[in-house]
Amino acid sequence: MTPTVAIIGRPNVGKSTLFNRLVGKKLALVDDTPGVTRDRRIGDAKLGDLRFQVIDTAGLEEADPESLEGRMRAQTETAIKEASAILFVIDARSGLTPLDKHFSEVVRRIDRPVILVANKAEGRQAEPGIMEAFELGLGEPIALSAEHGEGLADLYDALRPIIDAQPDAPPDFSDEAVTGIDLDEEGNAIVDDPVRPLRIAVVGRPNAGKSTLINRLVGEDRLLTGPEAGITRDSIAVDWSWKGREVKLFDTAGLRRKSRVSAKLEKLSVADALRAIKFAEVVVVLLDATIPFEKQDLQIADLVIREGRAIIIGLNKWDLIEDRSAKMKELREEADRLLPQARGLQLVPVSGLAGQGLDRLMDACVKAYDLWNTRISTGRLNRWLSALIEHHPPPAVSGRRLKIRYMTQAKTRPPFFVLFGTRPEAMPESYMRYLVNGLRETFDMPGVPIRIQMRSTGDNPYDSKD
Repeated sequence: MTPTVAIIGRPNVGKSTLFNRLVGKKLALVDDTPGVTRDRRIGDAKLGDLRFQVIDTAGLEEADPESLEGRMRAQTETAIKEASAILFVIDARSGLTPLDKHFSEVVRRIDRPVILVANKAEGRQAEPGIMEAFELGLGEPIALSAEHGEGLADLYDALRPIIDAQPDAPPDFSDEAVTGIDLDEEGNAIVDDPVRPLRIAVVGRPNAGKSTLINRLVGEDRLLTGPEAGITRDSIAVDWSWKGREVKLFDTAGLRRKSRVSAKLEKLSVADALRAIKFAEVVVVLLDATIPFEKQDLQIADLVIREGRAIIIGLNKWDLIEDRSAKMKELREEADRLLPQARGLQLVPVSGLAGQGLDRLMDACVKAYDLWNTRISTGRLNRWLSALIEHHPPPAVSGRRLKIRYMTQAKTRPPFFVLFGTRPEAMPESYMRYLVNGLRETFDMPGVPIRIQMRSTGDNPYDSKD
């Protein structure tokens, strides 16, 4: 089993900064505002030759168990139970607080090795706080600056005997939303790594039920949920296995209209969600079925399509709909009318709260992923193209007819096609859309973003000249 180290402490002592330092990437959101972290985040850490998993947690606070802060504390307590060791972090510059002392008593009763870390220890201002830390009775504090990378050698010495006492295990994929995917020279994800799990991001407006849906899928309260809108801030990855297939689910912050996003922290959360979309393979745009296809829903779906991800529309809270067949027919028509750029999108009714439609949603994700990887042979494409041009040739522009010579598929993820012909700059957008719709219908690619580009036959040295 891979050794696991949980980072705990009161809010704003630098836990997420230390997490980012140990994993070597800026995965967790960091801000001066206390209480930025809410869900627990797991990452693969590297410290010298030590390899272990590290868990970033919400700040420990005294609160009612039913409140948001109380539910955040429950997530931290779960992380403590899963951990092989605890890093108890205090702010050396602020010195000890009553909250530090209270939770140090709680930590002392935990049957886990505890390492006391005095963070923000750079400069003389921190010296009194480091000396005060001895009062906690957790041994000698490690003076450390997570932001500047100072004191990591002492942390290594403290962790070494704990990590060595654990059995060896290969590290899992890092818990990442923004980096770590293998890309080709053009920045595109490399196709079908058999080891890498299927990456599915769940996005939508605030309070659409994204975290609740993921919790229901994985069968545990892995993510923080509640009636409050905007609980999720970081993009959190959850590893899961569905019917023997490895899956990495990404929960994301709710995306509000750009004009309403003003606070720096919300901007960071939105940027993290957008990066999760960029590096996902399938994106589930989750709508509230009681108020579907709001303007923001359409903008989110359009963003996913422009990014070229495989897309599914999840209709959450379906248990609240009475006449379901009529509602589905209505929504199907609305989807085709409002999102013509991905005609035939799969609409999947689900209920995260009641656990309805989950297998259907995953079947749709796998189907969308397969379509997203569709490759069509050049022979089939050109037989189809010849018949289409004979039925509906390109229009004449400025008295000269445009000619299309042949077509090929350049790449997948999403399917990208290249046309070769005369005067590509003059080809009307309406005819290009006609070709896209024809491809979608003939080769059965409903709802898949399709890219098509026209190039001059002069770009092909083997093309015959008139």
